[in-house]
Amino acid sequence: MNFTTNFARAMLPIAIVAVAAPSAAADNADMARLKSHISSVQTMTASFVQTDARGRSAAGTLKLRRPGKVRFEYGSGDLLLVADGKTLTMIDYQVGQKSSWPLNRTPLGVLLSSSPDLKGRAQIMPSTDSKIVSVRARDPSQYGSLTLVFLRSGSAPGGLQLYGWTAIDAKNQRTTVKLSNVRYNVAVPDSAFTYAPPKKR
Repeated sequence: MNFTTNFARAMLPIAIVAVAAPSAAADNADMARLKSHISSVQTMTASFVQTDARGRSAAGTLKLRRPGKVRFEYGSGDLLLVADGKTLTMIDYQVGQKSSWPLNRTPLGVLLSSSPDLKGRAQIMPSTDSKIVSVRARDPSQYGSLTLVFLRSGSAPGGLQLYGWTAIDAKNQRTTVKLSNVRYNVAVPDSAFTYAPPKKR
């Protein structure tokens, strides 16, 4: 399995399960902003750079359309992560393999919902920077977590701009994704969420 494929797998193994609900009024307000952001964003496109704990990076593009659809395309297109509304599929054209998971068993399930139920599924994390809102989803059984980072922005949907996220897997390996060129509610065709079957090697 190559370096980029290991990167893509950082999106897969961490299911969102119940965590302690936020109690502070400020946390509740930020959770309301998060729900408003998710509900307001019907489509999104962005560029991303994904970096592992050893400092190795891979770049690609992201296309999203709610409910349930996303496409992460790495580099030249040899590796894809595609959600079609029900299933998240990883396609590795270099080795000719495809793997699939139920979308609602991945961190992307709640985020791709058009009307997400966040109660008991996400937790606002403390931040020393008032411009940042961090949201963590965690699976205690796998010792993994996914922390989404938003920047407060009056011009962004719900007042939040998605900046990126950090995934920590069961082996405590950290993978960070940073977004750029983010555009909201632009046209994204159905073809973005399809793929050609890989040819077996």
